[in-house]
Amino acid sequence: MATASAARISPLFSSVGATSLLPPRQLEAFTGAASVSSPSIPHRLQLRSPEARRRDFLGGIALVSILWTESPESKAREVEVGSYLPLFPSDPSFVLFRASPTDTPALRAGNVQPYEFIIPLSWKQARIANILSGNYCQPKCAEPWVEVKFEDEMQGKVQVVASPLIRLTNKPNATIEDIGSPEKVIASLGQFVTGSTFDSDELLETSIEKHGNQTYYSYVLQTPYALTGSHNLAKVTAKGNTVVLFVASANDKQWPTSQQTLKAMVDSFQI
Repeated sequence: MATASAARISPLFSSVGATSLLPPRQLEAFTGAASVSSPSIPHRLQLRSPEARRRDFLGGIALVSILWTESPESKAREVEVGSYLPLFPSDPSFVLFRASPTDTPALRAGNVQPYEFIIPLSWKQARIANILSGNYCQPKCAEPWVEVKFEDEMQGKVQVVASPLIRLTNKPNATIEDIGSPEKVIASLGQFVTGSTFDSDELLETSIEKHGNQTYYSYVLQTPYALTGSHNLAKVTAKGNTVVLFVASANDKQWPTSQQTLKAMVDSFQI
């Protein structure tokens, strides 16, 4: 499964296509190595032993394979989740996604506690660019990153965004209540809901709920200028050294028929 912030996460919500292979001239520019014909090779290099030339040749192949290999964190299963995730016992129109250390760099590093939520059977996991997945900065990321993302063309998309706790408070192991009110928290994280900017006027509803010892803040937002979509639902909590944000988004066309589905997905999110 994929996994998966720059100082700003507006591109974080865009789909990432398959990596294309670099043409020779671009590869030369990327690696700093230029192709040369044999007449231009110094005479002393031409006299090197066959074993040395073979090592150089194999080393070149290894370098190119590294440059052309896509990071595992950016890969996703481009099939419907209903084909490989277990059905949600309470409602078989959903499957249950339980994140594990094999899913994301932050989970492997122990920076995020395992989380779960339900997904409609027809949805697919989306690719996340390596730079947005947190893979490059674990275990000490300074900015938020995308954990996982799922989407459906007809219904919308959901994603989990994680933020270092220190970005919101200096108190170690703070709870979401320690950080502040629901309004204060969304003021700090709203841009990661919208993918652009956040205006407090876009906040329609807030609520607080508890599951055991864990407190969650939930939000309903109408965001006409958001890159993620004009309708957003969000749920956030804090655990350990991380604040975890779950976002469900839809555009005006998707919202009328998908809002109940998206709400069920947000309600199901827990860590």
